[in-house]
Amino acid sequence: MAPSDAHPAYPANPEGRPPVIRPMLAVPGPLPAEGEEAAWGFEVKWDGVRCVVETAGDGALRLTTRAGNDATARYPELGSLGEQLRGRPAVLDGEVVVLDAEGRPDFGLLQRRMGVVNPRRAARLAMEHPVQLVLFDVMYLAGQSLLGFSYEERRAVLAGLGLGGANWSVPSYTQGRARQVWDATLRGGFEGVVAKRLTGRYTPNVRSPDWRKTKHVLTLDVVIGGWAEGRGGLRGLPGAVLVGLDEPDGLRYAGSVGSGMSDQERHDLARYLGVIPREDSPFTLPVDVPAPHWVEPRLVAEITFSGWTAAQMVRHPVWHRLRPDLTRL
Repeated sequence: MAPSDAHPAYPANPEGRPPVIRPMLAVPGPLPAEGEEAAWGFEVKWDGVRCVVETAGDGALRLTTRAGNDATARYPELGSLGEQLRGRPAVLDGEVVVLDAEGRPDFGLLQRRMGVVNPRRAARLAMEHPVQLVLFDVMYLAGQSLLGFSYEERRAVLAGLGLGGANWSVPSYTQGRARQVWDATLRGGFEGVVAKRLTGRYTPNVRSPDWRKTKHVLTLDVVIGGWAEGRGGLRGLPGAVLVGLDEPDGLRYAGSVGSGMSDQERHDLARYLGVIPREDSPFTLPVDVPAPHWVEPRLVAEITFSGWTAAQMVRHPVWHRLRPDLTRL
């Protein structure tokens, strides 16, 4: 199989050494319309860390983050992938994730692995919180650039490599049927869907409309039980509010929310929360937040979030508005 024309920036390397290729990026946007679905492939949007995988085919492997940092030492459990690719110099695209007990990506668990380069500590964490490398593209193989290939052609090449192991996989994509993929990823607790144009080429380091990412966004009413002071220009104002959900045994802490608040909303909240202080926490379980200010659980807010962590905290919460109609008098 050959592309319609070569990509001039990444010519085939006669020595078989893989070139440096920066990852292609997706633009935020809605799912393709129903009449356009057949022209797109649909993948799970993983909540992890993007990595480009490079190997010269000698059994060694190098992982590079989207920012260009070497992440190889952080994930020693992925080293055996280099042996599986021995004799096949390659550059692959994928995402490193840590899965929770239900098989869903948990970015909080992955954060425990990020930045750890000490070999002994990295090996210990690899046993406690092993990563999974989800591979979804191939840009170079055995001396030939595949950047001029279409997405559909590249995925066929990737599937033909027969890659699979305890810590890496090549999940399939779905052509068309965007709404079915959307519903399945929502039920499965995944972050969203990435739509990729079947005829699209791989454009390194470009945010291309040929890749479109759509996140699941959920809405939730939460009870404010405290707040944490902001820094710098937000000193004296809520940098974040501490929120919870009503359960039979009391108010369960569900996380802190600070993103999305306007300056006016922070000043308004400071006034409202200033008249309902209390000495102790209204939450049933401990809250790991430095120097919290507790308040009576009277005010209700509406937030958006992308899902739940393994600890049942809201993931990626964003402030939407106060709900004065639900205030507890």
